[in-house]
Amino acid sequence: MDLELRHLRALCAIADAGSLGRAARILRYSQQAVSAQLQRIEGHFGEPLFERHASGVEPTRYGAEVLAQAREILERADTIGRRPADSASGARQVLRLAATNSPVLSGMVVRVRSRLPELALTVSSVYASSEIVERLEKGEVDAAIGVDYPGQELRHSAAMMHRGIVVEPTFVAVPAHHRVKRHMEVALADLADDAWFLTPDDGAGWPGVFYAACDEAGFTPAAVHEFLGDQLQLQNMIADGLGVSVVQATLRPIPGVLIKPLIGAPLWCRYLLVWRRDSVTDEVAETLFRSATASYRDLVARSPHFQAWASRTYGADGAHGAHGFGPAST
Repeated sequence: MDLELRHLRALCAIADAGSLGRAARILRYSQQAVSAQLQRIEGHFGEPLFERHASGVEPTRYGAEVLAQAREILERADTIGRRPADSASGARQVLRLAATNSPVLSGMVVRVRSRLPELALTVSSVYASSEIVERLEKGEVDAAIGVDYPGQELRHSAAMMHRGIVVEPTFVAVPAHHRVKRHMEVALADLADDAWFLTPDDGAGWPGVFYAACDEAGFTPAAVHEFLGDQLQLQNMIADGLGVSVVQATLRPIPGVLIKPLIGAPLWCRYLLVWRRDSVTDEVAETLFRSATASYRDLVARSPHFQAWASRTYGADGAHGAHGFGPAST
């Protein structure tokens, strides 16, 4: 068969949904039709692109490579025929983006630059969400990715707008030889005697929500090390048995590290897009949001431990999609 854009869109839908049934509903086809189409596409490539499990499907290593190329092609196809609004003058609109420690940033930036090539995008790293809001209020940045927590929603003036990207549970990273290594999910209290690596105050509620969850579980952390390094350095220390840490649910573990869900999901966080009304158009805001959610879907597709948790929590149909798994986002 000749490979077409619709085939690439079908592959991406299957990867994003995590099952043929959910992909069929997204594509508005029957499950049998999607299954037959996938078989034809895999026949074209000459090997399986997905592994089938009882809980759904996940890309094979080769399938992940094909998906990455498919998404790039689709992103480029979306920009065909688009003319920069200011091409005559040669000027480019500059968008100043700030972001906290968010896993969606890289994929989001790649998509924005592909979809809006006329936009000059600059990115600055800002850890504290409270500082992000302050910079937005002062007009030092135009848009940002921030974080907040259920019941402690990020506050800002009427000069800005925000939109939730995803509400996700917080998982834990433990050494591969840890006593809970065989547990499918871990009770927070099971880690009461461990040393913890925690990031500092983010001005939005962390680490207060963590200590509140520990208190609810009946313990005070035995030892806490404040840490604000890169994720690889953190994982190396965990692999060496120096402690455990709460981590983003889609984090990919290195050898020697296990990522585990917490029983009862006592910790949640929300990533959100915030922007200034006077410097970001509706089109740009929508592109930022769509790019961020697409980036998050990619992260989920590459996180079998997260997909497994979502399937157990929400049933055979898995997660609720890229916009939220827990408390409703706004």
